[in-house]
Amino acid sequence: MFFLKKLFTNHQKKKPSEETVGLYSSLAKNLNYLQTNLSHSSDLKWEQINFNNKKGILIYLESVTDREKIEKKVIYPLHKKAEGVIEEILPIAQFKKIAHLNKLPLLLVKGNCILILEGLHEAYVMGVMPSYSRSISEPSNEQVVRGAHDGFIENLTTNLYLIRHRIESTKLKVHYYEVGEITKTKVAVLYMQDIVNPKLVAEVDRRITSISTDTIASTGIIGEFIETSPLSPFPQILYTERPDRTAVNIMEGRVAILTEGDSSAMILPVTISAFYQSPDDYNSKWIIGSFIRLIRLASILIAFQLPAVYIAVVGFHPEILPTELIFTVQSSVGKVPFPPILEAILMELTLEVIREAGLRLPSRVGQTIGIVGGLVIGESVVRAGLVSYPMIIVVSLTAIASFVVPSHEMSTAIRILRFPLMVLSALFGIVGISVGLLFILIHLCRLESFGTPFLAPFSPLRMKDLKDTFVRFPIWKLNQRPHDIHPQRMTQEDYSRGWDADGQKEQ
Repeated sequence: MFFLKKLFTNHQKKKPSEETVGLYSSLAKNLNYLQTNLSHSSDLKWEQINFNNKKGILIYLESVTDREKIEKKVIYPLHKKAEGVIEEILPIAQFKKIAHLNKLPLLLVKGNCILILEGLHEAYVMGVMPSYSRSISEPSNEQVVRGAHDGFIENLTTNLYLIRHRIESTKLKVHYYEVGEITKTKVAVLYMQDIVNPKLVAEVDRRITSISTDTIASTGIIGEFIETSPLSPFPQILYTERPDRTAVNIMEGRVAILTEGDSSAMILPVTISAFYQSPDDYNSKWIIGSFIRLIRLASILIAFQLPAVYIAVVGFHPEILPTELIFTVQSSVGKVPFPPILEAILMELTLEVIREAGLRLPSRVGQTIGIVGGLVIGESVVRAGLVSYPMIIVVSLTAIASFVVPSHEMSTAIRILRFPLMVLSALFGIVGISVGLLFILIHLCRLESFGTPFLAPFSPLRMKDLKDTFVRFPIWKLNQRPHDIHPQRMTQEDYSRGWDADGQKEQ
């Protein structure tokens, strides 16, 4: 325990205070300072400018700026009107004055161009960033049959628009952060000011501001820094690429975190129910949605326990099988020289390799590899006598069931935990499975997501919140927000439906 504590303990150094440097009176000195701080990069460009009878230089990084914008919105207006007030001449929305020379290199990296005039103690900073972004399309890993078909992209401003387009409220608050000592990645935290628990917002702010790293490349890295239990295989943050799902969770009183350059959002806090729910559950009738959700829950149990149960039954408890089935299984298993545990591990690892190969290869080739690998390898290992037919069936059902889990993170956790359960079942049979499930249940009972019990509303039990767990009640019955996140306003409306079957308004 001491070793693990030592291994996962961070020793943060105190950040040195940045020294303030004012602009020099000489243009050459200012240019030399910027060149030095930008490592004399070849994409640093500058041009001579004369304005108000003063010499000046326009500096920019050509790799992160739009040259056409610089020509049309900066150089051409300054040449056309050689005198006047710069703020009134330049048609640029992102315009500001900076008096500290040490702040200019970072502003250049962010896509600004800088105008420095001789004799002035302030530099003019203008945003001329290029607009490169892919079109809005439906996320390939969260497709739905009915409902919205748009998804987040790698542009933070566009993603914020997709959420504000759904929540047209003045209470929706966006709070920006810059995370990463070198990359200065822009991070946005969104929540409803009048609904969210203020303690939750304060905790999210504390964890994000405490991140100390050079680089932030994605929301997944932020998630590892701020999650409550990093050693747990279970995800404590919900990742989604769907704006509609993000907006619904924000309206429930949760917090969403989006990152520049990443097409997914983080939703927190979450409970275990969020990982087997899908937007399709709410886009169809409640009976159909509940039926599909129950199928999904059954698939999770199959993907989690079926290989371990098969190993336990074959090795320890064959008497629970029907008599006719016992002879069929025993005749097939008896031809294999390996115990069932080695069969299962061999096939499960082979399946994981095929799955990974299908993901890394181009889509058409990946589909071919999956089909050919499954058919050829499965048939070959049975004919070679390495694996029995029942094991092929069990592994196939397990693989299909694992694909039903809507969350990739939860699906991965289930696939990992299959292996220790299989080992326990091979050693102790059903008793081993029971002990393994007991330890997992104890861990889940202790697990929290930003102060919210992971098993809520089952533990602690809250009957009113069970309306949207195993099954989904009609929408007009879901007029209260989940209690586990302690929102400021629990009830959405007194009567969500507002009329009865006779067409009269409910009293």
